[in-house]
Amino acid sequence: MKILAAMSGGVDSAVATARAVEAGHDVTGVHLALSRMPGLFRSGSRGCCTVEDSLDARRAAGLLGIPFYVWDFSAQFTEAVVDDFIAEYAAGRTPNPCMRCNERIKFAALLDKAIDLGFDAVVTGHYANVTTAADGTPELHRASAWAKDQSYVLGVLTTDQLRHAMFPLGDTPSKTLVREEAERRGLSVANKPDSHDICFIPEGDTRDWLAERIPMESGDIVDTDGTVLGHHDGAQAYTVGQRKGLGIGVPSADGRPRFVLEVKAATNEVVVGMKEDLDIAEIAGERFSWAGNDPVASGITASTDDGFDEFACEVQIRAHADPVPAIATSRGGEIVVTPTEPLNGVATGQTAVIYVGTRVLGQFTIDRTVSATALTH
Repeated sequence: MKILAAMSGGVDSAVATARAVEAGHDVTGVHLALSRMPGLFRSGSRGCCTVEDSLDARRAAGLLGIPFYVWDFSAQFTEAVVDDFIAEYAAGRTPNPCMRCNERIKFAALLDKAIDLGFDAVVTGHYANVTTAADGTPELHRASAWAKDQSYVLGVLTTDQLRHAMFPLGDTPSKTLVREEAERRGLSVANKPDSHDICFIPEGDTRDWLAERIPMESGDIVDTDGTVLGHHDGAQAYTVGQRKGLGIGVPSADGRPRFVLEVKAATNEVVVGMKEDLDIAEIAGERFSWAGNDPVASGITASTDDGFDEFACEVQIRAHADPVPAIATSRGGEIVVTPTEPLNGVATGQTAVIYVGTRVLGQFTIDRTVSATALTH
């Protein structure tokens, strides 16, 4: 197969590329330049897509003896990921930029260009597996090593994108083995730290970064009854679940700390409450996609006049969160998921990924939530 390997400059993509070469594929390496003014060097695990990263990717490609190119995707990245991130926060939601990058850059813009150039598939260093259903439809599954599993951030991939995706690291039991393999192969990135921060906010201070890009207006901090408890300098700088930095001068009646429950962009209010008020009994969204066959075509549930009947599943709302048993159904054009135990600290704009066993069935953007305390009153 003619393969395009997306080489970030890290150890995972380097080893994934090496395995594709070793498997006999015709491999070309490409590094995506996602910023017109990239930093020169990374600081430990902060940031990525620097000049240092592109040079590391080039050295790995040279060692493997494959062609290598740097493609400028900075305009697409700014529009599809950075601008989306800003717009979502401005609307009071909490987006996941890694999901958007995988959806719109690595497996949309990059894959489209690869197909146009005659490549059969794109290889990345993600820890996940693609299998094939009995009818030939691809399915996305968790990696064998759950501690490193990255299937959550790939939950946005469509069926057609999965047909052209390869993840050579999916069956590797641990990251340690990948680093050891990189060292055996002579790859200089063998001990390079992983990148953990949002790549376009390398300093790690999302609040300050947003304050430079979103007009911030002072407003009220209120409790669930609408009582004004304090004031803020910009609602968009707050996130659901936040406890520190609220600046509320009025203590709660029982002295317990309060947490951000909701950011109301329309009224420029920050709603706070008790920790138990963060418990969410239901999440729903109308922006969804399936990774492979949908639940009806998969034989998981039956169709209804409103979409599909309820079925048992697991839902995961963050990349490093544990999956939670739940019931999913469709209602009024939405996917509605009810966890068996309340989820904690869910914000609109987050992505909920639905699993059945190890399979990623699909995902949706959370548009609304229902609190557990609201249901009990």
